[in-house]
Amino acid sequence: MNTLPPWFHPFQRPFPSANMVAIDGARPLLIDTGYGSDAAATEGLLRSVGMPPERLALVANTHYHCDHVGGNAELQERYGLPIAAHAGDAALVNRRDHEVGAAVWLDQPIEPYTVARALHDGDVITTGTTTVRVIATPGHTLGHLAFYLPDEQILICGDAVHGDDVAWLNPFREGVGAIDRVLASLDRLAALPVRWAISGHGAPFTDVAGAIARAQARYHAWLAQPAKLAWHACKRIFTYALMIHGGMHTQAIAPYLLRCGWYQDYCRTYFHSDPSAFVPPLLAELLRARAARWEADTLVAVTPYTVPAPGWCQRPSTPAAWPPAHS
Repeated sequence: MNTLPPWFHPFQRPFPSANMVAIDGARPLLIDTGYGSDAAATEGLLRSVGMPPERLALVANTHYHCDHVGGNAELQERYGLPIAAHAGDAALVNRRDHEVGAAVWLDQPIEPYTVARALHDGDVITTGTTTVRVIATPGHTLGHLAFYLPDEQILICGDAVHGDDVAWLNPFREGVGAIDRVLASLDRLAALPVRWAISGHGAPFTDVAGAIARAQARYHAWLAQPAKLAWHACKRIFTYALMIHGGMHTQAIAPYLLRCGWYQDYCRTYFHSDPSAFVPPLLAELLRARAARWEADTLVAVTPYTVPAPGWCQRPSTPAAWPPAHS
């Protein structure tokens, strides 16, 4: 298979949104919905391939981070779409648990949605054009899922594996065995025949075995040197914050970091550093790695992204403040 099927539509999206995949058929399926501020763009992409939201039968999420589920609220509110997610995530979402998406700990807004279908490892979703197998791939999150089309040998990875990077890991919210779990998940994915892979970020890729091998090597290095896990996570999380805030003035950086749970936890646990003292080393590493740059007195992310429109979030943005889940 040299090309993707005509009913399979991967969308490579700029940050702060993750990629999404639309699969057409008698029961059209959308996997992931991007960041909340990009909801109008999400709808536009669907309409551009003849899959307007009102046609969708199901929205499925790879995991509950804001860049993957942010469009859920708008699609569900406007079109009544059912959403599917890992059974563990579904329970957390529907009881409005404070820890959903690590939204508070990460300082990342997620607007309210309800999960209608709990997914388990081995479940099958039928679209009418193909069957999609659900594969539990814990590591990046405990409830992370990948979706596999066995007939076409296509893998929708979420953040389980990327073509040119690895997922950051969160032992504070997803468990201390996160590296072991992600390595086991990569072993599962490596056993699949895959012609095309679409991850949560970056372009579709075909050298899946190579991407998995590179990820495994990097995670094993983190087992030997745990501080590498923390450096990677801190750079990824703070760079994302720079994106969703449209940059950050130099005087705002330290106060912002010091009130973030993720920053406090990585500083004390992995760097054994006072959080106030760790601000300059973190900024120096962001600049060294060319993840951020100064524009006058404002630190901005280097990776291309779309600045969220001010005031885009009009619904409750922390899970504990969401209204009760509807039936």
